[in-house]
Amino acid sequence: MSTLKRTPLRDFHASHGARLVDFAGWEMPVQYRSILEEHKVVRRAAGLFDVCHMGEVDVRGSGALAFLQKLVTNDVAKLFPGRVLYSPMCLPDGGVVDDLLIYMRGPADYFLCINASNIAKDLAWMTEQARGFDVTVTDRSDDYALLALQGPAAAGILQSLTGAKLGTIRYYHFGEGTVAGIHCLLSRTGYTGEDGFELYHAASEVNRLAEALLEAGRPHGLELAGLGARDSLRLEAGYPLYGHELSATISPLAAGLGWTVKLEKGCDFNGRDALFRQKREGCAEKVVYFRTGDRRIVRADTPVLGSDGATVGRVLSGTLSPILNEAIGSALVSAAASSSPLAVDIRGTRIPFTLTKPPFVPLPEKA
Repeated sequence: MSTLKRTPLRDFHASHGARLVDFAGWEMPVQYRSILEEHKVVRRAAGLFDVCHMGEVDVRGSGALAFLQKLVTNDVAKLFPGRVLYSPMCLPDGGVVDDLLIYMRGPADYFLCINASNIAKDLAWMTEQARGFDVTVTDRSDDYALLALQGPAAAGILQSLTGAKLGTIRYYHFGEGTVAGIHCLLSRTGYTGEDGFELYHAASEVNRLAEALLEAGRPHGLELAGLGARDSLRLEAGYPLYGHELSATISPLAAGLGWTVKLEKGCDFNGRDALFRQKREGCAEKVVYFRTGDRRIVRADTPVLGSDGATVGRVLSGTLSPILNEAIGSALVSAAASSSPLAVDIRGTRIPFTLTKPPFVPLPEKA
């Protein structure tokens, strides 16, 4: 059995009672006391997540913009220093290598955050795609730690520990400053649907920062939250998870992320021709989101049934929404069946879907 990788906070988690599990080869906290309660506290107050397993990459050089424009489907040219962009990174056939965040620090200086399970694959793909461009692609994953402070109380908690003017950092923007004496890149982003910040900083400082945030946040209801709550929160918000709603066989258009595909951005990019055809002709399959009115969780890979009982797709993600108190999820179904009645069979009981446009719950407006 291979040894699981650990974030610098592994012992911190153990000391705070976390249940640790294997997540994409990393030993990570799935929960501390209750996924249900951790989910609710993020919606009500604030949660602190360890996301140090995510990958970080520097992209620098005079050809950085041209390289990134080829690499991803969204329009990197609209960035300016301090702005963050979400984008899929596609294969020539329109399938997705990964989805990532791009931070612009300067005209020839970008910073990327990529998924933990894809670090080696992404770096190999980026290095191959960088040929012919005046650009360097540098893995910085071991240098950075990343904490996510999420929830309606998050900004107030963070503001108590920094002199940076957080009110000037808008959604999908970032700044820099010290938090509890530790230099951080302060990114107003997150994966929960709530307001909050993601804090990139030196890996050697993560334990000190986590303790400082926890202490400052306790009077405001802050609690530690694990991967279980992170997944149910992102699904309530309707955010895709790579390997589920996005994959090498599920394109951004099939996933309902057409707003991230800029076919007319003025340059060619990986997957453009295939995505252009998909937009013109339609996708054979599409991702839909559903609720059931039933508390029984619909697990990933459960067959989705059409009105005649035939299999028309499969479930991609499923969970119990702690806010709605019913099962919610996503599924990949044939385009022809996507507007017809859909259902699943759970131990002999046919449970119909109510198709829903996410988010499943009201989320705060983000400036």
